[in-house]
Amino acid sequence: MSSKEHPAIDLPSEALLPSPLLVVEDEPMMQVRLRSILRGLGYAQEELFFAGSIAQAKALLVDQPFAMTLVDVGLPDGNGIDLIGSLHEHDAALPILVISAWSNENTILEALRAGATGYLLKERDDVELSLSIRSTIRGGAPIDPFIARRILELVSAPASSGRARSSTDRPGRGKPALAPPPPLTPREVEILNLVAKGLTNREISGVLSLSRFTVECHIRNIYKKLSVKSRTEAIFEARSQGFLP
Repeated sequence: MSSKEHPAIDLPSEALLPSPLLVVEDEPMMQVRLRSILRGLGYAQEELFFAGSIAQAKALLVDQPFAMTLVDVGLPDGNGIDLIGSLHEHDAALPILVISAWSNENTILEALRAGATGYLLKERDDVELSLSIRSTIRGGAPIDPFIARRILELVSAPASSGRARSSTDRPGRGKPALAPPPPLTPREVEILNLVAKGLTNREISGVLSLSRFTVECHIRNIYKKLSVKSRTEAIFEARSQGFLP
């Protein structure tokens, strides 16, 4: 199926699309294909950023935060897994979806361990890629069926030691400890302070010399990290956690 033939994928609202979105892909034809798929999902041209290498991606990341990323593994100047690790370390809540031709078992597991949200193969048609991207947007973790089958095979394989897991092997009793929420970045705290002063997104954009999309991306990340849905809740929660005076 060509990139022009896939049907539009219905999303609840264009406003819910995580943007801006970064695509790290060096193949021109794949860039065209992904751009077409993302436009079909409802993304505006100015919300999409493309990098053909790790160096280009890092240059974009200096001044522009992203709400979601699509990353290839095989890049001309290095391994995309290293970039995934850096992105995840900077923002553990960032959705990172791998779309790659690489189906090597070790590569897949390393990408997932580095912080990838999901892993898809480029051989899938546009509809399958669209559905998987939509799943990621909605908080899912799509795994290519071929990859899922390999992971299940690994999980179902008998342990080499053959020893049954005893109660002493468990880290603790009862519910497992929850991971702490990712901390707010200095820029996010700066924006929160302006939100607390009553400034609109447009006014914050002017004060900090940032684009409106960048400010909106920061605020969405703040909402996600604080588990809130409004500016009032964000201010209250930020103060309760000590981010604001």
